[in-house]
Amino acid sequence: MTNTEPGTVVIVGGGAGGLELAARLGGKPGSRRVVLVDRAAYHIWKPSLHEVAAGTLDIHREGLSYFMLAKDRGFRFIRGEMDGLDREGKTVSLKPVFDEAHQEVLPRRKIAYDTLILAVGSRSNFFGTPGADKFAMAIDSTQQAETFRLKLLSALARADSAKAGGGGSTLRIAIVGAGATGVELAAELTQSCADVAFYGLGHLDPATDVQITLLEGAPRILSALPEKISAAACRLLRDRGVAVETSVRIASVQTDALYDDQGERYPADLCVWAAGIQAPEFLDTLGLSTNRLHQIIVDGQLRSSDPHILAFGDCAQAAWGPGGAFLPARAQVAHQQSEFLYSLLTKGDAARQAGRAFRYRDYGSLISIGHSRVVGSLMGVLTGKGLFVEGLFARLMYMSLHLMHHAVLLGVLRTGSLALGRLLLKRGAPRVKLH
Repeated sequence: MTNTEPGTVVIVGGGAGGLELAARLGGKPGSRRVVLVDRAAYHIWKPSLHEVAAGTLDIHREGLSYFMLAKDRGFRFIRGEMDGLDREGKTVSLKPVFDEAHQEVLPRRKIAYDTLILAVGSRSNFFGTPGADKFAMAIDSTQQAETFRLKLLSALARADSAKAGGGGSTLRIAIVGAGATGVELAAELTQSCADVAFYGLGHLDPATDVQITLLEGAPRILSALPEKISAAACRLLRDRGVAVETSVRIASVQTDALYDDQGERYPADLCVWAAGIQAPEFLDTLGLSTNRLHQIIVDGQLRSSDPHILAFGDCAQAAWGPGGAFLPARAQVAHQQSEFLYSLLTKGDAARQAGRAFRYRDYGSLISIGHSRVVGSLMGVLTGKGLFVEGLFARLMYMSLHLMHHAVLLGVLRTGSLALGRLLLKRGAPRVKLH
């Protein structure tokens, strides 16, 4: 048993929402004992994973150590992955931690809690598509993003070598799902493939030798966002040479191709699945109320069916408005929910008994189309009342989202210094990670 103090708040999941909540609670003088649990040792902002996968963001430079943040912000970090819960004894079980040589570093442990907060995020949903879990790659974590990046580098090198020998064929990359992740990844890959070729693949012409295809089941890409954003993003992708195919429902994935429900074949040397999400399946085993996507069903105060257990972010189903809708799985939602829980937990039982419920405010969405273009809508994207934005202003707004996340964790001055340092480092580093 890992020792904890009475009144301990245990937060499982160090994503954007969970880490921000731990930083807020731990940084408050006289706050309860706060413990953050995550299986990784460092944090990458999840909306940046498409840049990690493309190689345009280096996790070894951009990652923030959980141990460092815990020391700086006054919470305790325990590395491990949750795999069990004793609700009666109020303890969380953690799997052992192994190093790269598969040697056990940390044994199986249990952590006692007074309040448990689950913020374990989401992962790709293959919807039972035959072959998808075997031949398609998901980008739900830094490890998966790094795996894809290395496979991409190898595939580009092989294509360049084949062309140097007088043969070769087009490197084909298929991305299933044209939500924000799929669209941003497609745009980022056009830039990174060109950069990799620039730094040494002299026989490869990315414009003709690399084909990126974006496959979407809905009639248009970014179907959850206003049509004007969808049209602008589609135009910018096609300008960059991305083939955009809509109303395509993938029925199976094989080692070298995908097939839709009409039997159409889409050749692919690399396939990324970004077509949907679901919460981790282990949540169904905890004895809490969950939905078909394994999300924990929570009330207006983000409480599960057990009043001592709360959940938020992608792993929770929270009602939104009187029409029966639920909050979308977006970083903006998790950010606001972490603010709400901080207020709720620091005010104690009186605030809970007052019945104050979480209220989500939709500030819009921004979609990055590579490093040079951003399109989006500010204020009320999901209600159809947004202000369309594009160009430099949209790009600055997009960059500010990541900086605001860092400011919660590091403070304004350190965030500003870090941003300046990264800008200067780029002057002496390649535009894409090459190793």
